[in-house]
Amino acid sequence: MIRRLALRKLRDLLSRFPAVALIGPRQVGKTTLAQSLEEETGRRKAVYLDLELPSDRAKLADPELYFSAHENQLVILDEIHRAPEIFQTLRALIDRRRRQGKRSNQFLLLGSASIDLLKQSSESLAGRLVTMELTPFTVPEVVRPNETPARRQKKTDALWV
Repeated sequence: MIRRLALRKLRDLLSRFPAVALIGPRQVGKTTLAQSLEEETGRRKAVYLDLELPSDRAKLADPELYFSAHENQLVILDEIHRAPEIFQTLRALIDRRRRQGKRSNQFLLLGSASIDLLKQSSESLAGRLVTMELTPFTVPEVVRPNETPARRQKKTDALWV
């Protein structure tokens, strides 16, 4: 797996904000990046839900109850556009937790960079959420400094095919 340079920035944002929305086009690695963060953090400190799966959506039948049961973990919600009704619950929980002194590392929301997602989250989570856009791989992510110039050129060419 190619290590994403965005992981450091994502960790930093999560350490400073209660919620981070990781957005970007399809197939750029949002889910892979979030799952690598989950693995790095440890399953005790993070929980991942794919809202395209009916079983994971069912866990959020009572989102307040589910999030309260996992309040000491980073909750990663993939394909958040599948459950826009959750934004109001997130707002209330983030506010409650702020009053209790918890100000960061609560929710990671994943979705395509759609106008709807940005509008829903910015209206409901204003001041509580920061957005980070993930781009496709960059040259520094796929080319190693110690590679031969020929190998580096071959990898770079492959990015543009």
